[in-house]
Amino acid sequence: MVTLRSIFGVLALVVAPTLAAEELGAMWGTAQEEAKYYPIVNIPIPQEVPMRPGSFEILPDGRLAVGTRRGDIYFIKGAFEIPPAPEYHLFATGQDEVFGLSWKDGSMTATTFSEVIRVTDTDGDGVADRYETLSNNWGYAEGHEFAFGSKHDPEGNVWVALGLSGSYESHNLFRGWAVKVTPDGRMIPVCSGLRSPGGVGTNAAGVMFAIESQGPWNGCCSLKHLKQGAFLGHPASYNWYPFVPGMKAPAVEPNSNSRMAVEKRRVKELVPPAVCFPYIKMGRSISGFRLNRTGGKFGPFDDQIFLGDYTLSLVMRATMEEVNGVWQGACYPFREGLATGLMTVEFTPKGQLIVGGFTTTSQWPVRGTEPFAIQRIDWNGRVPFEMREIHILKDGFKITFTKPVDRELAAHTDIYNITTYTHIYQGDYGSPEVDQTTAEVMAATPSADGLSVVLQLNAIVEDHIHDFDLARMTSQDGEPLLHRKAYYTVNEIPKN
Repeated sequence: MVTLRSIFGVLALVVAPTLAAEELGAMWGTAQEEAKYYPIVNIPIPQEVPMRPGSFEILPDGRLAVGTRRGDIYFIKGAFEIPPAPEYHLFATGQDEVFGLSWKDGSMTATTFSEVIRVTDTDGDGVADRYETLSNNWGYAEGHEFAFGSKHDPEGNVWVALGLSGSYESHNLFRGWAVKVTPDGRMIPVCSGLRSPGGVGTNAAGVMFAIESQGPWNGCCSLKHLKQGAFLGHPASYNWYPFVPGMKAPAVEPNSNSRMAVEKRRVKELVPPAVCFPYIKMGRSISGFRLNRTGGKFGPFDDQIFLGDYTLSLVMRATMEEVNGVWQGACYPFREGLATGLMTVEFTPKGQLIVGGFTTTSQWPVRGTEPFAIQRIDWNGRVPFEMREIHILKDGFKITFTKPVDRELAAHTDIYNITTYTHIYQGDYGSPEVDQTTAEVMAATPSADGLSVVLQLNAIVEDHIHDFDLARMTSQDGEPLLHRKAYYTVNEIPKN
């Protein structure tokens, strides 16, 4: 039973319902094991609150801010408590699809369907009364033309990734581009070639990336570097270069039914995806992501990126490194069994991971069964045995682990199953995995402390996903890996 009281716009929940988050079905099949380390906590939502979370922000006073698909901004007190004791306060309303929130200098900057706005409570009554459009210098007309916004960068800019028209074409100004909006409202185009981005943020080096969805010119979802002047793969947005002073369109368009390895040499502006997420194995519609800077409060994964997936209702993690001036890295399973389609994630001051989103009845399928939800993933202090990170070497890879491995077992080359594949770079929707190879592990050398293993391979294949399966690996205490798989995207091979 749920009891509510309403005082000055605050809805306080007295008794919380329970969502069957662990009963939504298996993806990797590890939900029960994951719960031993990272339990899921439900943040109750009153029936009176039409909550479809699209973005999160942490306020200076410790409250959680939530931007919703219907255009509201709520402030929630008590969401991080154990157990949660949330009180909901409606701060602002009247917008549309708030898919980016960032608090700065006493105001909330929100990225919405059609604009970036600054929202302020000038009289201190807890309700926004001033709405300032910072920029709406892009076109918009239909429901696929999403806009996802970042937090403020060090210069105070908000970066916005703009989806194509109907996910295939660019009928309106700067559709398929990433732009940044300055504090004084100027819009600066950054790069072209996006299709249907679902989140914008930084890696550990402070470099800006956007998540991209699988579809035309994208064989799978990926993290793409928002590099100034770059072309990120989908040519529909070539038509807006004449509106960008000082930036020329690439001299050629990519050929369809080709490979990234071929086309990145033809189209010099083409920047390959930094991290590819093999389709269904690692998400189908990846959305918001956030860098873990909790200082160990969320376990052994500091400086890694955590990403939600809308369709499969799960969370993954990713690591990146710069090789020969190009970003690349790996993705890893983390937590499945969330209650709904995830749109956004955010780390709390206490080191918890807040996740939230919704389902749509008429557009896209979702594994989670709840129409909308806010949940929290807590770390209970137990360390899972995992592949923590993979780094590329000139002749192989270095895998680091969260616990020492069985060094005798880890020295056996036959326990490492590494296959590679790529995707067809094409204008058709998605791609099968093609050009498969199997890597031969020539040597496996564990470190003295057992926390890493260096693998020497017979060959590394450029522009291929390297698919690691370590099903037989155990820790020095005989513990199997919680997740046996990881996937490294090789754009460049180190020269030294």
